[in-house]
Amino acid sequence: MASCCGPDDPDRYDEVFDEEFARSVARRYRRNGLTPVERRIVDYVTSTGIAGASVLEVGGGVGELQRELLARGASRTVNLELSSAYEADARRLVEHAGVSGRVTRILGVDLAREPDSVDDADVVLLHRVVCCYPDAERLLGAAADRARHMVVFSHPPRSLLSRATVAAGNLMLRLRGRSYRGFVHEPAAMVAVLRRHGLEPRYRHRGLIWCVVGATRS
Repeated sequence: MASCCGPDDPDRYDEVFDEEFARSVARRYRRNGLTPVERRIVDYVTSTGIAGASVLEVGGGVGELQRELLARGASRTVNLELSSAYEADARRLVEHAGVSGRVTRILGVDLAREPDSVDDADVVLLHRVVCCYPDAERLLGAAADRARHMVVFSHPPRSLLSRATVAAGNLMLRLRGRSYRGFVHEPAAMVAVLRRHGLEPRYRHRGLIWCVVGATRS
């Protein structure tokens, strides 16, 4: 779970996801492209019809998912981020792809707390985000309310291994005096939130490290 994102205290977000971390993510993407779970997300979204769609990504980091979706036909993307450390590498990736005019990056907006701060989008993505947010139900509810068509999110399986890994990581962070904490939320409860907001799960993938849920409006 080391690549998961987001302490609850935004003032200390940069301490965990700093410029060195951002550079490593961007370097990995430039060299190897998407990770397997990222490819699953992009392939699923594309399979439902991405041409001309708008995308809102919560905690999108350097924006590799957005770049791939723009290349496959999305019209524009908005990225919400609490850490400023990603901005330099994100800008370089956007400029290299020639899509600067189609990408908006917004810093400092916590969607769960400020759900009306951004416009609706056809597709809302949360990759490696809910696992680190203390109130996943509130976050997913806000994401669902912004989604015209679809919400796709990833989360760690609620297994003994994942819970032990997150607990060990949290202990190390506490010993280092950092406020970041990881969470392994109940998958059924997260899916239930989407259903309450009018979205029905159509795609599920269960992996050893990351699971993916895709839900669309009826």
